[in-house]
Amino acid sequence: MSTPARSRQEGSRAPRYALIQDSLREAIESGRVPPNQVLLEGPIARLFGTSRGPVRKALELLHQQGLISRFEGRGFLATPDPGAVEPAREALTPERLGLGIDESPVVDTRPAAERIHAEVEEAVATCLAFGHFRIVETSLSDYYGVSRTVAREVLGRLRSQRLIEKDRHSHWLAGPLTAQAVAEDYEIRVLLEPAALKASGPLIEREELELMRDRVQRLIDHPEQQSAATIARLERDLHQGCLRHYRNRKAGEMIAQSQLPVIVNRMFFQTLGVPRDEPLLMEHKLVIDHLLFGAFDAAASSLQSHLQAAAERTRRRLKVLSVFPEPDLPPYLQRIV
Repeated sequence: MSTPARSRQEGSRAPRYALIQDSLREAIESGRVPPNQVLLEGPIARLFGTSRGPVRKALELLHQQGLISRFEGRGFLATPDPGAVEPAREALTPERLGLGIDESPVVDTRPAAERIHAEVEEAVATCLAFGHFRIVETSLSDYYGVSRTVAREVLGRLRSQRLIEKDRHSHWLAGPLTAQAVAEDYEIRVLLEPAALKASGPLIEREELELMRDRVQRLIDHPEQQSAATIARLERDLHQGCLRHYRNRKAGEMIAQSQLPVIVNRMFFQTLGVPRDEPLLMEHKLVIDHLLFGAFDAAASSLQSHLQAAAERTRRRLKVLSVFPEPDLPPYLQRIV
């Protein structure tokens, strides 16, 4: 049987949903959470100091394992047999879930906006390719169990990333993601990133570049390891790590705000997988090899060629994505017809 102690020992390795799953299982099996207790995402997320996503996955896994059950109301019951008990909605406490004040690393002590930002960003980025959406601030705060102030802070960050905007009625809007918008971002990056690399390249530690090259080479040698996540790591290496010493703050902000192509490619790889002959890998390796040899002009030229080639690939990928059905999206994203 999994226990909170085991979760604490493995906290540095196990994903958050697994830690929450272990804690809930132990609390149910020990009887601290009675079988008639209704389990809701929001209250549990607040107790664990996390967003609803990991809690949702933990509850779904416990349901699949037959430890909890669905019933006619909202949420789950802490029993495999919902007909045997009358649902009770008593408030859960840290003690009932085995969460001591100084014990569990499951609790996320980051500010609420930090905790939910990545998940909201992922949802918004996903919706962009499928049309025009309104983000309902109240629904967002209810969905994650946070205040309107926190929801507004997260949306403000997404606005600064140019993922969403506000209309004249102060509605938050996302999408649609157009080929023209993606092309404009690439145009900015082609103009700015090679110059940034020439300035930043001489300041990058050789050991760091060697690690970057090793990551590229590993994916070239082992195509089965290629995924949206491993490709995203390479993209961060080249387009963030290699440019981070650039001192022109305004130009750096423009590069950081021109990331629509990253969204398109990530969604494409997540939907269809990484093509076995993905040219990005050899293009990245060429840039890094030039940096390792101290050929900074050549590195900048290779980066420019890579971005120009990537622009055409991304244009084709956006067309492919446009014919796919809309994925399940959280309720705070409402399609604008």
